[in-house]
Amino acid sequence: MSWKTAAEPILTRMPVVARPDKHVSFRRKLAWTAGTLLLYFFLSNVYLFGANQGSDVFGQFRSILAGGQGTLLHLGIGPIVTASIVLQLLSGANLLGLDTSDPRDQILYQGLQKLLVVLMIFLTGLPMVFAGGFLPANPQVAQALGVPLVAVKWLIFAQIAVGGVLILFMDEIISKWGVGSGVGLFIVAGVSQKLVGGLVAVPGLAGQQNGILTFWVKIILGDIPLGAPLSMTWIQSLLFGGGSLLPLFTTLLIFAIVVYAESVRVEIPLSHSRVKGGRGRFPVKLIYASVMPMIFVRAIQSNIQFIGRILSSQLGETMPMWLGEYNSNGQVIDGLFYYVNPIQTPSQWMWWAGGVGGHEPWQIMLRVSIDLAIMLIGGAIFSIFWVETADMGPEATANQILGSGMQIPGFRQNPQVVEKVLERYIPQVAVLGGALVGLLAVLANMLGTIGGVSGTSLLLTVSITYKLYEEIAEEQLMEMHPMMRQLFN
Repeated sequence: MSWKTAAEPILTRMPVVARPDKHVSFRRKLAWTAGTLLLYFFLSNVYLFGANQGSDVFGQFRSILAGGQGTLLHLGIGPIVTASIVLQLLSGANLLGLDTSDPRDQILYQGLQKLLVVLMIFLTGLPMVFAGGFLPANPQVAQALGVPLVAVKWLIFAQIAVGGVLILFMDEIISKWGVGSGVGLFIVAGVSQKLVGGLVAVPGLAGQQNGILTFWVKIILGDIPLGAPLSMTWIQSLLFGGGSLLPLFTTLLIFAIVVYAESVRVEIPLSHSRVKGGRGRFPVKLIYASVMPMIFVRAIQSNIQFIGRILSSQLGETMPMWLGEYNSNGQVIDGLFYYVNPIQTPSQWMWWAGGVGGHEPWQIMLRVSIDLAIMLIGGAIFSIFWVETADMGPEATANQILGSGMQIPGFRQNPQVVEKVLERYIPQVAVLGGALVGLLAVLANMLGTIGGVSGTSLLLTVSITYKLYEEIAEEQLMEMHPMMRQLFN
């Protein structure tokens, strides 16, 4: 008996958001999307009952995980991303034996994905609550309720588990009833909050510092002296201080580069095999695999740091020094886990400006080199991996082109022939695009961005927003011309 036969009774009974049985109007899609985003913002500001605010070890990955420290959405999209990586690896190695073109196997695939997400919620949430000090329980709450401290910990876990399941179904609602992808929109929402905060934050409000606009208003009013013009203090205040000219320049530059890269493409001419004069083009974009590979790379790095923190809390002083050394705040300061921890801010590598924890220049540059190598190599590998498993590779694309009735002029209408033509472009462009996105992510982190947003988060936000704009334009086109729905399927 195959595993599909044994698991089918469970996987087919997994809760699922029903698909619409007819076309959903654009306004209704916007309403579903806006309502789900409002629910996301609400849940990300509901703090866990019974939990103290521990150190946010995942602060550097928080924008990518689209969650809130100590809130119902503490886990964010982490379990969804991790489950997707595992499932894509199994599918890519053809270990599941599922044909996603078969409706029965589609149901099994979706059920298996949900089951893996629930499993990841337990594997991630339990260590966060019961080990590592990520979410320490409040002893006063246990005393007030008259229960042992471990009961409060289980209550905390139940809350973040419910939040993890809610964000799973919120993602499914947007994917089926809304516009875009839920995971992508949650990332954009979290990053947008930080960007707006970095621009207009008011000092003294929730421990915030001056935003860029607030800082410049105070300069104009004479409330903040900058010192002598062109002095070192004056330059540092404008570039790295409240003025944040360098992060502002970096943010705008990343926006411009990603938008430009999205428009760079190799266009393969197509002609219709049965309609005379019917022509088109198949675009192979520079960022062909989008920025999804960066989510995978950063998710793996966050899981590595998560394991390091757990080992540190469990082994204590018996933990080997070469493996990792942590300070009282739970931040890694030396060892293997330090070198594989990505650079997040300019202060973490500018040793001449101080604030690098007493590390030698060679140690800092080694960490920068490792981070750069991980992002370049990981971006290229995961781009190829994503292209092949998401049916964007040469073989799948060739079948899609021929299935739509199109062909490449001058070549036989044969899948193998079209596949060979596409192999000249798709793999090379995917590798180049993945490496480029990885390089941009590291440079953005090193130079700093508005609101301290990580480079990967900023890249994700720009790319997702650009694709959302294209999807909205497509939806409006279909609303004006209903016959276009058949073309876009």
